Amino acid sequence: MHVCIYGSAIESIDEVYREEGFKLGKELAKKGHSIVFGGGSEGMMGAAANGAFEEGGEIYGIAPVWMKNFEGIFKECDKFIYTKSMDERKNLFLEKSDAFIITPGGIGTLDEFFEVWTLKKLKQHNKPIIVFNINNFFDEMFNMINEMAKKEFIPSEALELYKIANTIEEAISFLE
Repeated sequence: MHVCIYGSAIESIDEVYREEGFKLGKELAKKGHSIVFGGGSEGMMGAAANGAFEEGGEIYGIAPVWMKNFEGIFKECDKFIYTKSMDERKNLFLEKSDAFIITPGGIGTLDEFFEVWTLKKLKQHNKPIIVFNINNFFDEMFNMINEMAKKEFIPSEALELYKIANTIEEAISFLE
């Protein structure tokens, strides 16, 4: 299975997150899954790619050509696709991936999560979406989403379109 990893590309995040990202990439590779990601060498994405690489997993990076001006590119990708835009990149993530795991990140990660969740709600795909809630990182977001559902801004059935995993084992079990 090709598993898209969304997450931070910033190296200064707490080591506990990078460690979990590394372990996630390693476990996915052990189980025979390849990773598809934004191609960065740092943060959650870089950690997951390093874990997959250490385990001999397949790694596919996708990034706009201008992204190398903002972050380092992971050099050990088996395949790297350069795009012209973020939209093209996100479309390729959707096309090339069989599932999505959202790890802690910033505005880019939230954008990617909300897009794949929205597209699933609109029946544009039926791929698993797993939010890896390391150290309760996403709890406040879930509180906001639940409040929006309570006030009927989000239909309650939309909350069933993604799974929340608090451990790597839970994340992998949702894939398999």
